[in-house]
Amino acid sequence: MTDQMFDGEGRAAFARFYPETAGPVTHRLAGHPLFELDALVRLAGRLPGASVERNLGDLPIGVDPDAVRANGLSVADTIRSIEDNGSWMVLKSVEQDPDYRALLDAVLDEIEPLVVPRTGAMLKREGFIFVSSPDAVTPFHFDPEHNILLQMRGTKTMTVFPAGDEELAGLERHERFHMGGHRNLPYSDGFADRGVAHRLTPGRAIHVPVKAPHWVRNGPEPSVSFSVTWRSEWSFREAYAHGFNHLTRRVGITPKAPGRFPRQNHAKSLAYRAISRAKRALDPT
Repeated sequence: MTDQMFDGEGRAAFARFYPETAGPVTHRLAGHPLFELDALVRLAGRLPGASVERNLGDLPIGVDPDAVRANGLSVADTIRSIEDNGSWMVLKSVEQDPDYRALLDAVLDEIEPLVVPRTGAMLKREGFIFVSSPDAVTPFHFDPEHNILLQMRGTKTMTVFPAGDEELAGLERHERFHMGGHRNLPYSDGFADRGVAHRLTPGRAIHVPVKAPHWVRNGPEPSVSFSVTWRSEWSFREAYAHGFNHLTRRVGITPKAPGRFPRQNHAKSLAYRAISRAKRALDPT
């Protein structure tokens, strides 16, 4: 296995897209032994139970989180029978395991020189591994992290929509998410022509901007994907600005939307952090 995670074309593509455009990137991790099914069974056994989620994958694009059903199988059985059990599974924060932490760092270290000049230090590095049955659907949602999804096995199609489009995800939806709400979003068929479908095969990846809504349909065989994510000071400021907007909305003020990159949302971020510190000081429990 090569020590180089991305070839020159992949790094150049990422540099073009980062941080605000979704687009395809090539990688060299397909076939890595840490993503064989038996290795993932062992990894799942080492992770805390809260870091493993397994659900039935026969879902509509837009779904209420309360309607998502667990598949009723053990972690090991879910992975070993993924071809037939109709499931969608995620191993969360795999950097808790030293082998996967080393691989995550190797991937992110390679693109760090492209990231830091634009959005600053790579903060809160995390990895997620998705194991999916044929035709399983990951519903319409957004994420607060900078993200590259690398396809390791099988195929899938991710449809990505523009970040910051308030018709896809209104300001109050963002605010609820940052106050602890679920990342799933309501979906309308009228959204379809705003998204771009990206087909992923082993050796292909996609850069997904912070809070860009997306959904995924798996191909006709089992799929394994590796999501490498990080936060930036910019992404935290965007989150805190939505938190500040939530507070102002509660007192009857209709706030303006936080700015997308390169806007830094300094004032709202500082105000929200100050309010949060004051609350913690008054109620340390």
